[in-house]
Order: sequence, then C-alpha cells, then structure tokens
Amino acid sequence: MRAIQVSELGGPEVLRLVETEVPRPGPGEVAVDVAYAGVNFAEVKARSEGYRVASLPFVPGLEVSGRVRELGAGVEGLAVGQEVAALAEGGGYADVAVVSAAAVFPVPDGVGLRTAATLPTVLPTAHALVHEVGRLQPGESVLVQGAAGGVGTAVGRLARLAGAGAVYGVVSSEAKRAYARKHGYDDAFLAGSFAQDVRRATGGRGVDLVLDPVGGETLRQGLDALALFGRLVSYGNAGGEAPWQVGQPELYPGGRSVGGFSILGLASAAPDALRELAGRAFAFAVDGRVELPVTAEFPLEDAAAAHRLMEGRTSTGKLLLRVTG
Repeated sequence: MRAIQVSELGGPEVLRLVETEVPRPGPGEVAVDVAYAGVNFAEVKARSEGYRVASLPFVPGLEVSGRVRELGAGVEGLAVGQEVAALAEGGGYADVAVVSAAAVFPVPDGVGLRTAATLPTVLPTAHALVHEVGRLQPGESVLVQGAAGGVGTAVGRLARLAGAGAVYGVVSSEAKRAYARKHGYDDAFLAGSFAQDVRRATGGRGVDLVLDPVGGETLRQGLDALALFGRLVSYGNAGGEAPWQVGQPELYPGGRSVGGFSILGLASAAPDALRELAGRAFAFAVDGRVELPVTAEFPLEDAAAAHRLMEGRTSTGKLLLRVTG
C-alpha cells in the first residue's frame, strides 16, 4: 500500500511517498481503508519537531474517514465495509490506517466521507472549548486565537449558537480577518497587539473567555485580555515557545482561571468521554448547524504541498488529503 513516511525530521520535503505492507489490526483495533485524511498543525509539528513521535520512521495523520477493512479481536458494534471517521495516534496518511476501536465513529446518515474527514479532531475540540471546558454562558464574550483555522471556524459558529454576546478572533492577515467575519465573528484583530484591541472593543472590560492554541507570550496577552472572573483555555503550543507557566500574580487579582484541553489526551485517558463528546459535537454537523469548509484538497502524494500551505499561515478552514475518496 501507499503511505507518506517521515524518516528524518525537517521541512515538508521529508514527507515521502513509499510502498509498505498493509497493517493488520490487533485486539481492540480497526483497520480502515482511508478515503480522506485531515491535515492538522499537530502533524506539521510532528514532522518538523517530533511532536508526539515515539520513533522514526513514522507515518503522520491524526484523523481519517473511510470504510472498515478489518476488525481486530474483541471489537464489537462495527462491521466490515461500514463508513467511519476515526481519530488516530498516527498513520492516517496512508491507504490503510489502524486505529483504536474506541476512537472510531460511524459516519452519521447524510454525511459524506469527505465531510466526515473534517470531524474527528476539529468539531469535538471546538465543542469542548466552548462547552465542556470553556463553559460559555449566554451573553458572555469570547476571544479565539487562530479564528480562521479549522477549530477557529467551528468555534465561531458554536459560540454563536451558544448565545455568546460577542465573538472576537485573532488572525494573521486582513484576508483571514475577512474570512473570520464571514464565519460568525463580530471582528478579528491582528496578532501582536490584540489585548489592547480587545480592551478598546469591550470598553475596557475584556472578554469572559479566551481560547488559545499558541502558548507563550500570546497566552500571556490573552490573560491580559480577560475580564474580571474571566477564563482562559489553552489547547496547544503552536508558537513553539517554552511551556507557559502562570500563578498567583496573574490569576488572583482578577479572579481569573486557566484550563486546558487536548483531544488526543482525552482519547488516551477517557475514551468513553471522547465518544460522548464526539456524539454531541457531530450532531451539529448532521443537522447543518455547523459546517466546516474544506478550503484545499490535495492527493496523498502531494502531502508536502498541504504542509507548505499550512506552515505558510495563509490557509483557512480545513485542509484534506484525498487518498481513495
């Protein structure tokens, strides 16, 4: 079978198409004939920095859609040939991916495999940020880093549906600012001085909830943008800075709080909770309340081009690799 393999860390050019043996599922696992694979920034970091990579070589890919090829021992509730979406620990950039059965979700009726590939990481993450972890209440305001990306696009819509009083984003260009406004944001501010922009937009009050996948100095600016009793949720360290630390001086005076979320961490620690979260999140896609636009699609062999686009910070919405779809 075909797979995109990384034998050494580096730029997009290290993503090489190879022929390899078809993997077989072990107990509690499912082999999936991949139709589409989602492209995520975590995979860029894996390729360039070894993020969550146990050893070389490896095949990237955290989310796929396709059809069940083979069931491992002990797997129930799924059938060979069934259309599914799945969250993977890796291996999604391939004709066949083996994933834990706990992270395999039947594709809802009315959802095609192309759309299904956008669901496993993005929509549950966005739902958790707005609801389970962020606990956004009607009338509250929210500020979202990376508002024009996949998660940011879904968060903007979910926050609106949750009754947010104002939804603000942070983006890296005027084009992304226009995109964010089109997808539910009241306004979007350019990275750099967004804390001051938020204060101006809110009459000095700040926002109730900040969602941050960047970390480092950006996270600290996010804390400065919080209103009294505001909440910040960290869900990544895309900026690559040293792990952030926050303590009494930043939190106590304004009664602020900080939380965190990782869908891969949840999948590992509490797979049943992940399934419940995914069910709640996917319902928004089934009935059309949330639609995640696919803004670029590449054949499997052009995975490097997809990574270049994502690293260039010009992409919006969701990027996909077309495998056999």
